[in-house]
Amino acid sequence: MTAGTGHAPAPDPALLERLLPGYPAPRHWRRVPLTGQHYLDLGSGQPVLFLHGNPSWSYAWRGLLRRLSPHARCLAPDLPGFGLSRHLRPADGVPDPYEAQLEHLDILHRHLVRDEGLPERGWTFVLHDWGGPLGVAWALRNPGVVARLVVCNTVAFPFPDGFRLPLSLRWIRDHRPVSELVHATNAFARVAVRAGVHRPLLPSERRAYLRPYARRAERRAVTDAVRAIPRGPADPAWRLLEPPGGGAGLTDLPLLIGWGMRDPVFTPALLREWARRYPHAGIHRFPGAGHFVMEDATAELGDLIRDFLQGAP
Repeated sequence: MTAGTGHAPAPDPALLERLLPGYPAPRHWRRVPLTGQHYLDLGSGQPVLFLHGNPSWSYAWRGLLRRLSPHARCLAPDLPGFGLSRHLRPADGVPDPYEAQLEHLDILHRHLVRDEGLPERGWTFVLHDWGGPLGVAWALRNPGVVARLVVCNTVAFPFPDGFRLPLSLRWIRDHRPVSELVHATNAFARVAVRAGVHRPLLPSERRAYLRPYARRAERRAVTDAVRAIPRGPADPAWRLLEPPGGGAGLTDLPLLIGWGMRDPVFTPALLREWARRYPHAGIHRFPGAGHFVMEDATAELGDLIRDFLQGAP
């Protein structure tokens, strides 16, 4: 399954629906010429960039894209190494994985502005899981580009005192034999598509989430992302989230938080930290939603984001 620059050749619609139920048609599939990064491009109007986490990919946004593309230009990339973006290819002199991901976001933004005619500024970022720290770090490095933020079950600050990752994640992160076993069996992704939702996904949807990681060689980024989780407040990764020059950071940006309260990883303790740090944020709690809040609360979250884009309180 491939996506070319511009419009990709359309496979049989019935086959595509069986493989990726609900995913946008290939006419919306694009690639960044310089890096080959895959992204979706739907709708028109103000640009909204959706950044997924681990072990998901742009497939996670399919429901929100359907609801929001009539109101905005919706762009949903697969982070390098995930989904249909096969390999993370760091630029010369950028060996750090965080820096490499940020470099790819730079290239994606330049491509969309220069080649696709999108405005340089006035963007909305919708962030989930790993997309949160990456999107916020990029926004801080490029002040004025991002005009609004929507965050869903993610962090953009060091873990607060008393917070601990689940034991399973700590074992994968801290013990290479465990991470190699997880990598060999694809166990992390297989568990995530079940434990990450309150409303069970259809079997075909679970298969679609896992399809890009069916081969061992294609799932290295999934395990590496777990191993890259910061180990403490002094971890250098957190410095990426510090406003340069002592600036205001996110406090000047309109901020909407949609939170799945049944998330076993991003617990309500992290939501309370968001509220403490950003009292101006609009917060909506979804009691019946898990980690993949965009799956469990598609309609409600989509309506909230639509109103947020249109300036409604």
